[in-house]
Amino acid sequence: MTAFGTLLGELSNFLYTYILIILLIAAGLYFTLRTGGVQFRLFPEALRVLGEKKKDGKDISSFQALMISTASRVGTGNIAGVANAIIAATLIGGYGAVFWMWLLAIIGAASAFVESTLAQCYKEKHGENWVGGPAYYIQKALGSRAFGVVFAVLLIACFAYGFNALQAYNAGSALQYYLPGYSSSVWPAVVGAVLAALTGLCIFGGVRRISAITSGIVPVMAAIYIALGLFITIRNIGQVPHMLSLIFSQAFDPKAMFAGVGASCVMQGIKRGLYSNEAGMGSAPNAAAAADVSHPVKQGLVQMLSVFIDTILICSTTAFMLLLSGVPIDAYAEGMNFVQAAVHAQVGAFGPLFITVSIFLFAFSSLVGNYYYTESNLKFIKDSRPLLLVFRITCVAAIFIGAQMDFSMVWDLADVLMGLMALVNLVAILLLGGKAIKVLKDYIRQKKAGKNPVYRWDEVQIGDRTVWDEAHARKWEEG
Repeated sequence: MTAFGTLLGELSNFLYTYILIILLIAAGLYFTLRTGGVQFRLFPEALRVLGEKKKDGKDISSFQALMISTASRVGTGNIAGVANAIIAATLIGGYGAVFWMWLLAIIGAASAFVESTLAQCYKEKHGENWVGGPAYYIQKALGSRAFGVVFAVLLIACFAYGFNALQAYNAGSALQYYLPGYSSSVWPAVVGAVLAALTGLCIFGGVRRISAITSGIVPVMAAIYIALGLFITIRNIGQVPHMLSLIFSQAFDPKAMFAGVGASCVMQGIKRGLYSNEAGMGSAPNAAAAADVSHPVKQGLVQMLSVFIDTILICSTTAFMLLLSGVPIDAYAEGMNFVQAAVHAQVGAFGPLFITVSIFLFAFSSLVGNYYYTESNLKFIKDSRPLLLVFRITCVAAIFIGAQMDFSMVWDLADVLMGLMALVNLVAILLLGGKAIKVLKDYIRQKKAGKNPVYRWDEVQIGDRTVWDEAHARKWEEG
């Protein structure tokens, strides 16, 4: 097991140091330029689209699809992940890791727009639900089912086993503050059992139960968490200019940028940023495809917002709480302990308790959101009820086991699976990006004509013709 953990660590460092850092930034910059800065130019339009009502009471709205993807994005990575990035890079510039998270979110939002627009273009109707994502647009637009299956397998491995094990571990680690010797006690098994049972109740209820739960939990818990961060920031407002100067100066400090493998603030910021906002990874398009909208670009814009919600709002909240707390960064080896100590220093005994509750809610929403992605990709490979039942059982088991795993191994496993999955999707969207840009031009043309854009396959000829036919257009125009 030790050898396996070492191998995971080395593979993780190789992926992020030599491949993904370059590819993520290059793809984000490329799509930012090709779309004319869609994440800036159409940000107000994205907010407007978010409030549109759904046409069919049975279908999932843009807002509900956003909450499913945000439930997956907004998880323990926003708390423990940010803290771990700062801790890991602290010897050579822990503050600088925050800047690289911001940068990845800002330019990565363009990649998120492209992948989610493609998911809408190539979605399918399965029973009462819309499904889609990278596996579907790889098969239909690139004409390779084998490549699509590879992505689906990687996503299932990443979210059902890697990410969900990590979410369970992070949720349990919050109890270390109250229970010395937690890791060697029976409590990890108890935490794993409780989370597994609660998640099982949800995933056996289907996609609509998932959307109902996440659309209720995510906005409330995110708002309260941000409010706490604002309180701590305002309380220490005099230190904010100094903190910001350190974030920017350490981000570009040569020692911090080019430190040894694993310690670089660039690698830590991008690794934890990708885990948190998932821009370009290929996960959010699975939720984007579930929404019923009049034009594919609408959901691309809405999913773009999720990246900003996740990183610019929630990750920044965690970073500010930590860096303004006055608690030494190098005093802690694990992120959750650092977060709880920082909040305790600012608001007293209530702080760690609130963080413990928050981490469980964040973890639970992510466990449920993550499962949604995996089910649709399993059905892409093979739609079988017996297989689905066995798969659900293994998902629940992964949560139970993950709560009891080792810190380094559970993070490295998630990073490696996430990296491989992102690698496949980034190649696909770079090959298909021109199609999404053509669909964007159709949307802008209709907006300039004063219309509420409605997509017609005959006019653009991109996507699944059976989905975007005249019947679809009439449904939206008649309302």
